[in-house]
Amino acid sequence: QVHLAESGGGLVQAGDSLRLSCAISGRTVSYFNLGWFRQGLGNERECVAALSSDGSKLYFADAVKGRFAMSRDNAKNTVDLQMNSLKPEDTAVYYCAATQHSPNSYYILPNTYDYWGQGTQVTVSS
Repeated sequence: QVHLAESGGGLVQAGDSLRLSCAISGRTVSYFNLGWFRQGLGNERECVAALSSDGSKLYFADAVKGRFAMSRDNAKNTVDLQMNSLKPEDTAVYYCAATQHSPNSYYILPNTYDYWGQGTQVTVSS
């Protein structure tokens, strides 16, 4: 059984950095197409970063491009989201997600993902 668990959220000030980590159990992380999503209060869930399972394709939403980085650690079976220069509008619950589709594609729609973590709150104060 596949299980995802996020960690690393918290309360920070604008301009600070945070690193979120998602531990995956039940299957090796390199098997999956991976995504990081966020959902702010009253907003729809949106993809901020996504990675193809072969590692060749990486996506970032325009709102986070140049500030966020996504990486996968096959040895630890984790996928991380490094968030720099955080802004108040980055405040949201952040989720990691996994699915298994074409290995050289990334996926940005929530309904294409089969496995989700429980989410971790990120709050950025101004």
